[in-house]
Amino acid sequence: MTEKINEIPPDGILLIDKEKGRSSFDSVRMVRRLLKCKKTGHAGTLDPFATGLLILLLGQGTKLSPYIMGGRKKYRAEIRLGIETDTYDSTGLITKEMAVPELGEDRIHTEIAGFKGVIEQVPPAFSALKVNGERAYKLARRGMDVELKKREVTVYSIDVIDIRLPLITVDVICSAGTYIRSLALDIGKRLDTVAHLQDLRRISSGGFNVDDAIVLNNTDSIDQKGLLERVIPLAGALPEMMSVSIDNYLAKRIRNGYRPLWNELDADNELSSVEQGNIKLMAGSDLVAVLDIDTAMINRYGWIKKIKVFNY
Repeated sequence: MTEKINEIPPDGILLIDKEKGRSSFDSVRMVRRLLKCKKTGHAGTLDPFATGLLILLLGQGTKLSPYIMGGRKKYRAEIRLGIETDTYDSTGLITKEMAVPELGEDRIHTEIAGFKGVIEQVPPAFSALKVNGERAYKLARRGMDVELKKREVTVYSIDVIDIRLPLITVDVICSAGTYIRSLALDIGKRLDTVAHLQDLRRISSGGFNVDDAIVLNNTDSIDQKGLLERVIPLAGALPEMMSVSIDNYLAKRIRNGYRPLWNELDADNELSSVEQGNIKLMAGSDLVAVLDIDTAMINRYGWIKKIKVFNY
């Protein structure tokens, strides 16, 4: 029996190692019910067939979604040559079969290495992107033609881990918004055949790794206290973001709606290297706010483009 020990919903993030066959929302629903945290979301969905790191956002942690989702992702992907599906993955209907040519390891390594850098890809029709206000996958399920525009993404590294034709396993580090399903499809074309994504595991996202995540088997076997102990507080949820320390007086003013001046935060001239981006304001061990800043507007009112404040 699960012990009832918490009445105050937590604020922070929780690292989940999602199992195959479970949707991202299944994990959200389980944690929401167990921790009695109505505000629960996730920072980047994983398809049901995929496994690996799913970052859940709890309470005020939901405000962190755009910052966590924007981080680099690492995946291990298994690509199946010779078969193409309508979803570009193993859950879809086969749309094309094609012989796999004789491929030497040197050619496979060379062709796949060519995807490193800024590339263009077309997202799958079965995706959550919106077309005229409706999700693309809903249109595709109704048999409608879905045309999505090419988009630029960045592949920071792509390494061949294993070759057992018709299967190729690769590790990919990429920017947010990269579709590994589309990458698998394009790799097939580059190797003069067709392909789909057979299996996918997310290894890391931003500064977080699946090795530090918890597996949710079922709510009956999860100890609530143990789960709460795995919650990363707001202060530790943005490890890669530049931090600026402020005193409690300024923290109180910011929480009451005050927008700080540049010189109140940049006494040591540390912000000059940020240019455009985000910084977090810390008062001791408490996250006070995340600022979207533009240093081209130094000492002018518009230097803070957006501010998200966290209250305790």
